[in-house]
Amino acid sequence: MNRRALIALAAAAACATLCAPAAWSQPAAAAWPAKPIRLVVPFPPGGAADLFARLIGAELAQSLGQPVIVDNRPGAGGNIGAREVASAAPDGYTMLLGTVGTHAINPTLYGNLPYDTRKAFTPVAMVGSVPNVLVVNPSLPVKSVAELTALAKSKPGKLSMGSSGNGSSIHLSGELYKHLAKVSILHVPYRGGAAALTDLIGGQIDLMFDNLPTSLPHIAKGSLRALAVTGTKRSPSLPDVPTMAEAGVRGYESTAWSGLFVPAGVPAAVTQRLHDEVEKALRTDKVKARYRDLGADAPEMAQPAFDAFVRKEYDKWAEIVRVSGAKAE
Repeated sequence: MNRRALIALAAAAACATLCAPAAWSQPAAAAWPAKPIRLVVPFPPGGAADLFARLIGAELAQSLGQPVIVDNRPGAGGNIGAREVASAAPDGYTMLLGTVGTHAINPTLYGNLPYDTRKAFTPVAMVGSVPNVLVVNPSLPVKSVAELTALAKSKPGKLSMGSSGNGSSIHLSGELYKHLAKVSILHVPYRGGAAALTDLIGGQIDLMFDNLPTSLPHIAKGSLRALAVTGTKRSPSLPDVPTMAEAGVRGYESTAWSGLFVPAGVPAAVTQRLHDEVEKALRTDKVKARYRDLGADAPEMAQPAFDAFVRKEYDKWAEIVRVSGAKAE
């Protein structure tokens, strides 16, 4: 083979190598999905994130024409499942039901994650959001957030605030209140929200920022008093209860949100298709009815807006973790 032929062969090989990813990605994206999709939930079955995943997963399976298999991979506050998806092939067949914990709180709370949360994932769509609710034992002599703040300032460090554990969204919702209202309240972490709620009802602790669905029955019975919800708007489940901002804590916003994420590098056509199908699922009567039962919301966001939202949440909670001194259990 002469020198000219060798040069031509080398050039052809180089072109094939350089052009292969682009040539592959378009047909692959167009054919997607051609097999079952795995949706990793980094928490045990039964929680809000798991419920969101199963509701939306069932709708996606119908619209995409492929099974969507919900795979619970709990542990380390959601980090085990998140790590698994971060290292998965970026082909659109492995997804993560990420949360405010996995994508906004844990990166600072743990500090030594084996992946960079901001670079390892592509945010696809907001799936659901549940506000927390500030509840107190009825024996506490307060009926508003303003009265609670005044009482806390008159007794620094004397009131006690329960949570489902250090670094949980319930804990940090309380830390955000303490930071913005400039009050000192003793944090009492429990191994799970149910235990904290039991002690709150029993009068062993004074207050708690609980997930709305679990506190609603106790509020209805009068065994807990609701002072405010933590979202940007009032909950239809508690229309007479103000938001924290309405109650005087300016700038307060905290929700237990969940969203769909894929590994970085998934073709843009696939992420856009996923985003569109999630938005379609959220508008079905079945999903809307179930969300109403859960006291959940599904704010409509374009994919770039959800990306910006996640980055903003990362910055906000990183600051709260730092000022609170919260550490992973």
